[in-house]
Amino acid sequence: MGSFKNTFDTLSWDEIKESIYSKNEKDVLQALSATKLSLEDFKALVSPAAEPFLEQMAAKSSGLTQKRYGKTIQLYAPMYLSNECNNICTYCGFSLTNKVRRKTLSEKEILSEIESLKKSGFNHILLVTGEANHTVNINYFLQAIKLIKPYFANISIEFQPLSIEEYRQVHDAGVHSVLVYQETYHKEVYKAYHTKGKKSNFDYRLETPDRIGEAEIHKIGLGVLLGLEDWRVDSFFCAAHLDYLEKKFWKTKYSISFPRMRPAEGIIEPNVIVTNRHLVQLLTAYRLFNEDVELSISTRESEHFRNNIIPLGVTSMSAGSKTNPGGYSVEPESLEQFEISDERSVQEIVELIKDKGYEAVHKDWDRKFSENYA
Repeated sequence: MGSFKNTFDTLSWDEIKESIYSKNEKDVLQALSATKLSLEDFKALVSPAAEPFLEQMAAKSSGLTQKRYGKTIQLYAPMYLSNECNNICTYCGFSLTNKVRRKTLSEKEILSEIESLKKSGFNHILLVTGEANHTVNINYFLQAIKLIKPYFANISIEFQPLSIEEYRQVHDAGVHSVLVYQETYHKEVYKAYHTKGKKSNFDYRLETPDRIGEAEIHKIGLGVLLGLEDWRVDSFFCAAHLDYLEKKFWKTKYSISFPRMRPAEGIIEPNVIVTNRHLVQLLTAYRLFNEDVELSISTRESEHFRNNIIPLGVTSMSAGSKTNPGGYSVEPESLEQFEISDERSVQEIVELIKDKGYEAVHKDWDRKFSENYA
């Protein structure tokens, strides 16, 4: 059975880059007027030629998002179960070589985190771990999900890549969506960022969304780490990946996240600076390219940016986030994966959303619909 790797192997990073940077005003206007956008149109919208058209892109993105999602923003919280990791990744605070105390939450500690998050009103949780198969493996995941499931309407996971059978197990246990980021699609330099561990296997990670789709998980989340390589080219590959998956697994829902590199213990500086204007351009380009995809912004971003991005196409936001195991209740001072930028409380984010004329939603709006029509 084929995978995205077959499509990926036909694409050249350098040729895609040249194509993006050769787009002109005519190409951008054509993309802005199209009702159904192609990947060539997406190239135009993320190109330097589109930068003068940011206002038009934002207005169209806002309208398309409201048509599909109404004026709602889904809120979620990440719960970090473990910072143990066998990978050496040059951009991550959990990297194996960082001499920091490691922690994996016990059942009692997980319940304590649940209690704190429920007090904040969350009904949608994202479970996150490092990649350490001797500790946080499928058995640990299944037990953690079993503990968590009674308290949340919606469980998403961001774990190490699993097999099809393991994804079926977490699906049966109650997982609604799986997030897996390629980090960068630039295969030639991927190894320089991932020097040791299973994550250094580019192809295995690239084929992970295919395995998630085969396991019939309800939603797949994609993204790249903005700042590693040229964001325009990386994002084209991510859009091509989304396009492929939607055609192959057409019953599945999809989301795109936009993590920008943030300060963390022992990590490299960004290789590429992605400005706020760039991020708005990218986010609105995705919305114009795909009306149905969910677009998510985390607390990595500043208060000012998150204040202003709400009407432009975002459908989900994290709030009150902690990026360390036990951060909500057990160990507020333990190691973070990265520094949070927007440290406002959940209630402050709810009020912000309300002030923008939107409604904060604490659980996934698709779930009841999909259950009724499954």
